[in-house]
Amino acid sequence: MVGYNPEAKCVSTLEAAAAGSAAGLVNRVLVSPLDVIKIRFQLQIEPLSSGDPLAKYHGILQAAQRIFREEGLVAFWKGHVPAQFLSVGYGAVQFMVFESLTKLVHNVTSYSARDSFVHFVCGGLAACTATVAVQPVDTLRTRFAAQGEPKIYHSLRHAVVTMYQTEGPWTFYRGLTPTIIAVFPYAGLQFSFYNILQQFSEWVIPAEGKKAGNVKNLVCGSCAGIISKTLTYPLDLFKKRLQVGGFEHARAAFGQVRIYRGLLDCIRQIVREEGPGGFFKGLSPSLLKAAVSTGLIFFWYELFCSLLCALKNTDIATKKES
Repeated sequence: MVGYNPEAKCVSTLEAAAAGSAAGLVNRVLVSPLDVIKIRFQLQIEPLSSGDPLAKYHGILQAAQRIFREEGLVAFWKGHVPAQFLSVGYGAVQFMVFESLTKLVHNVTSYSARDSFVHFVCGGLAACTATVAVQPVDTLRTRFAAQGEPKIYHSLRHAVVTMYQTEGPWTFYRGLTPTIIAVFPYAGLQFSFYNILQQFSEWVIPAEGKKAGNVKNLVCGSCAGIISKTLTYPLDLFKKRLQVGGFEHARAAFGQVRIYRGLLDCIRQIVREEGPGGFFKGLSPSLLKAAVSTGLIFFWYELFCSLLCALKNTDIATKKES
């Protein structure tokens, strides 16, 4: 059901937005711990190695244990309120725009709405639209996830007021350039590979095995997430480094801090001080998160769309009987 299907006109644009926001909400609760660990890895200047005595984190399990020991269980959901706003808003806008664009392509061009290239372009444009809409919330989420103890920001309102007064309104859009550059191919590849894998599964799986559609959606989504994240990961790291600019004092407990003057300066400093491997810091939890998150987002979206269709069909059948 991902993307416009002229043969199954079941879900409207608003219903796609509702399904996308619900999928984002459920998904965020489940993947937040992995996201916090990934952000901590991305922001660490020191090598992610147990051989470096200055490295605070050097593995997923070690990082999880240390965060739990030093900050408690609730630390894995730091920034969860802005993260939920992010997920709900992003999911709603992304799927609403994606469904609208694939429908527009089908109606005004000669391309098929089920074509993988169409899904790549429409998925990328939908994600860019959603990103611009929720970027301020994403910056807040990153700040909350990045801060240690004692906390710099005590509440969402305190964070918004402090950032606005001390850094100005544009601070909420820090890292937007690499985000936009990264999100188009990342989301485009997600939708495109999901479509390709779905079509491949239709060809491979026998008819009697197609009843396990939910499992198939989960697996296809997970594989699409791993492929797209690996190909676009460095840009996500640049975004996180730029988003904590002006926030260096809160990073002191985690090790070295750096000040970047922009995207190119960020790339130069990472190459000079951390080497090419610095572009892939936090890749392991990020891939794990991408597999879980992308798999679940498509799983929940398809499930919620199916439920909406079932409710509509039941309502139509009831009206006919009446």
